[in-house]
Amino acid sequence: MSNPSILSKAGVLLALSTGLTCLPASADDLANFKASFAEKGIAKLDRLEQSELQKICSTYATKPLPAKVRAKLEKAEMAAVKHPADGNYLGDWKEGEKIAQNGRGLQFSDDAKTVNGGNCYACHQITKSEIAYGNIGPSLAEYGKLRGGPTEAIVRYTWSKLYSSHAVNACSVMPRYGAAGILSEQQMKDVMALLLDPQSPVNQ
Repeated sequence: MSNPSILSKAGVLLALSTGLTCLPASADDLANFKASFAEKGIAKLDRLEQSELQKICSTYATKPLPAKVRAKLEKAEMAAVKHPADGNYLGDWKEGEKIAQNGRGLQFSDDAKTVNGGNCYACHQITKSEIAYGNIGPSLAEYGKLRGGPTEAIVRYTWSKLYSSHAVNACSVMPRYGAAGILSEQQMKDVMALLLDPQSPVNQ
């Protein structure tokens, strides 16, 4: 028979890693759990702390998030999205593909100079030719093609989604690539091109 304390700790770790605490836990349990972690390399203990939005989403982890609460959270996140100052949203899709394939960065074994990847294939099918990908998120194959190309509305929506997924879906578990500083502005432009450039393999 499985040890329930081990299962509980594993579940809390998974919940914290996604920014959501889905398991009921006392304050003492949570404090003891956090105390079991130690900083190592670039992985600091601040990663265990939730933002106010994440705390609210945790409260509603097992019940529907009220529409008014969702709208308020998304409005605040959308207002915080920083768009490119030069007005250019699309970079090089070839570089974007490299970023989508790269899962390195932000791990305790990396150093501060490691260039982060997007690790997009961990959750999405992006190109039809890719044979290994995750299915936590929807397929992004033909993303731009299905949406009629890189129109202004689609470009701004996609940028906002990449910058802060919470701006589009308040309790999304997708990384906030811009807001959390995971990808640089240029990297985000390159991923944008991967998704929206008509010449990108995504849209073939």
